[in-house]
Order: sequence, then structure tokens, then C-alpha cells
Amino acid sequence: MAAVKINQGEFDEYKRLGEPEKAEKAQNWQTAIGLQQVDGLRPSEYLIETAKQNIEGAISIVEVHERLDGYYKAKPIKTVDDRTEEADKVSARITEILSEKTFAFSPAEYITIHKRLFAGIYQYAGKIRDYNISKSEWVLDGESVYYASAESIRPTLDYNFAQEKAFVYNGLNNVQITEHIAKFVSGLWQIHAFSEGNTRTTAVFAIKYLRALGFTVTNDIFTDHSLYFRNALVRANYNDFKKNIYATHEYLNRFFGNLLLGENNPLNNHELRVTKLHVP
Repeated sequence: MAAVKINQGEFDEYKRLGEPEKAEKAQNWQTAIGLQQVDGLRPSEYLIETAKQNIEGAISIVEVHERLDGYYKAKPIKTVDDRTEEADKVSARITEILSEKTFAFSPAEYITIHKRLFAGIYQYAGKIRDYNISKSEWVLDGESVYYASAESIRPTLDYNFAQEKAFVYNGLNNVQITEHIAKFVSGLWQIHAFSEGNTRTTAVFAIKYLRALGFTVTNDIFTDHSLYFRNALVRANYNDFKKNIYATHEYLNRFFGNLLLGENNPLNNHELRVTKLHVP
């Protein structure tokens, strides 16, 4: 089966039924599938049907993985551009990680999440990149954010985690807390520790971290606006003073305001494009 346009509302019925376990599973699946949009990926109909069976309790998450492995072993050779297998398997792995009541705030946890998500998909799963990268961004009219150099990734990760661990939240109001968390997530993403899969890894880590801090991250913001999340991270880490473009956390704060504070900020990807800011 080819990738299809998914109606995320297919899982809403499980949340409306009022059964906590099914509702939680449905939310995790929605978030996992929605996060594939950051790389323009769509899962297969087979994944959706398998996910429903898992939500209903007919099969375990382990059986989901086994079925996906068997399904793709039996499929004919796919084209280079067909990344449906990646979308399906990473969605299932995100769902599994989000369902686990475990977390450690450390670079090791962050790296392990990447390994778990992309093992067997990327040969460098769980490995810090050893070369410098740039990535053309639609929201930057083809330009790239400056990412950490390969040599500085590990010490920068360690420094950022140490700074966040030492940060004192006590005494801050909810808006200040939310804006600080957004800034930490932005800095973590800007390092771009891995060759691919950075945004999905950062999103999963962020959700786990927020839950560990006591936040209830169960709404549909990541599900419906994962591409906005990525574009907001880009805008938070890009400067071009000659073109009147300055790094701003405004858009990321809107996203986290909706996610954590119940705000209703508009999240429009076209508003993030830098074209309108260029000086004639």
C-alpha cells in the first residue's frame, strides 16, 4: 500500500468514548503520525488499521512492530523516494516511547530516543553526526540555519543540559515558564546533533520532558501543527541582518502557549516566511 493522506479524526472516536486507556493510546498515535509531517511523510493505510487494533487492545505494541516488519519484508522493492516504511515504523516507535512512564533528563536519553526511533532506518541511528551540515528551508527562501559544528556537538549538548538542569523555575509565572521551555527546546534543536531526524527526536524528548515536569501534554497541537513547530524552530535560530531578518522566539512561544497554556494563537506557516521581511 502506498502512503495516503490521513484523516487524523479517525482516532477521535476513541477519545470521545471516555475510556482513559484507549484515549491515551489514540492521542499518542495521533501525535506520532502527525510528527511525520515535519519531513513531509505520510503513513500507510495498513499502519492506520494496525494502530486501531492496538488502541482497541487486540494487539500489543510489540505485535504492531512485528506486523510492520513482516509487512515490509513481503513488499516489493520500493523506490528511493518512497519513505512510507519510515513513516510507519517511526510512528509506531514514537507511540511506544510516549506510552512509557520513564524519562531521564540527559543527553544520553536524547541520543537513545534517536536510536530507538531510527534503528534499521538510518545507519547512523543514535550516532552524533561527524560532519557539518546545512539544510535548505522553505521558510527561509532556501537558506539554512547555522547548526553546531560536528566538533562542538557533544560539549554543546552537555552545556545546554547542565544549564537547564540548574535552572530554577520556582517563582516564575506560567508564561515565563513556557517561554523558558521554548527557548531550551529551540537551543537543543539548533545543535542538530544527528544527520537526520532531529525535529522528531526533539519533539518526542520535549513531550517526555514536559510530562516529567507535570504538564499534561494531551492536546492536538503536535498532531495538527508539527510543521509549524519545525518552521518556528527555524525562525528562532536564523539571522540575516542585511535583509532585516532577526531570530525570534515569537512563533515558538505561540506554539507552546497553545500547547501548555490553552491559548488560541493562530499558527500559520505562511506567516513565518522571511520574504515579507526583505529590505528592497
